[in-house]
Amino acid sequence: MATISAALAISFLPSPTRFAVPSSSSRIKRAARFRCCAEPSSQEQETSAAPPTPPPEKPERASPPSLLGISTSTWSAGVAGLGFLETGYLTYLKLTGSEAFCPISGGGCGDILDSDYSVVFGIPLPLVGLVAYGLVTALSLQENGADLLPGLDDLDIRLTLLLLATSMATASAYFLYILSTKFVGLSCSYCLLSAFLSFSLLFIRVKDFGFKRIQKFAGIQVAVAVIIALALTNSYSSATTQLKGTDDFVLEPYETEITTESSPFAISLARHLHSIGAKMYGAFWCSHCNEQKQMFGREATKILDYVECFPNGAGKGKKMTQECQAAGLEGFPTWFINGKVLSGDQELEVLAEASGFVAEGTEQSK
Repeated sequence: MATISAALAISFLPSPTRFAVPSSSSRIKRAARFRCCAEPSSQEQETSAAPPTPPPEKPERASPPSLLGISTSTWSAGVAGLGFLETGYLTYLKLTGSEAFCPISGGGCGDILDSDYSVVFGIPLPLVGLVAYGLVTALSLQENGADLLPGLDDLDIRLTLLLLATSMATASAYFLYILSTKFVGLSCSYCLLSAFLSFSLLFIRVKDFGFKRIQKFAGIQVAVAVIIALALTNSYSSATTQLKGTDDFVLEPYETEITTESSPFAISLARHLHSIGAKMYGAFWCSHCNEQKQMFGREATKILDYVECFPNGAGKGKKMTQECQAAGLEGFPTWFINGKVLSGDQELEVLAEASGFVAEGTEQSK
């Protein structure tokens, strides 16, 4: 038994080969391998020695179109800035109920600014203009290099400015029509200035695109113009023309003296207008009605079929006659001649042509 145990112990002794020391050749190979890994390769040396590649430069922007040596974006920002100041002043007056300073057109300017047509869908019209002019100013400055509205490229800005200018010019044209038909005899310097600025902006933006290139966007412009016109028509469908403050006072009727003498032509024309049933609708307080009568003179005016629409006065508790209301008048004076409607005071030659009058043996005094 002891012999067997001794034999087993001898068999499990470690073999001398398991603790063999590596040969010198294997040590050299291992050292060489470590040296290869520690030293950079020639390719890595070339890569590290190469200078860094600079980022690609942004292409230079083409010079924008100009007017009189000034870029269109600068013109656009300047014109819109003036509009922003004007509408800002009018917005302040509208929100505070202050009186407008009208150095040119007098009190008629305030009547227009306080009428039903100074509000669009319940929003004061000057406030709408303030936002529009402010947006055009910001976009124009962005186009000119300012970083006010990031994320917009050049074409987006230019197209947006074109459509904004189209909208504003369309609205201005619509308001000029309202001014000439609903407020006959009155004038509004602020309205005219805003219209001039809007049309100027449209001209500048058209110049920016060029007349040939802008034809691609003509369809969009027409669509925008139609939408603006329909929206304003819908907003003003129930608007009425009324003198400012007529609910606070009563204006008693009065007659204005006709100081001019009638020419033979004027007398003959008045007789002809009377014979065909032509009528002139007016109001005693209307200055243009008085000017129309002065054109005819004292004698001829007595022959005309003149209809006074406010025979009992104007103001609180006073209403237009039923005949004038049924006629659907838009201003004074208004002529009804052979089914034609002529608004505003007219030259005698215009009335003669509209009525088919041919003078025989008479001539109009100059």
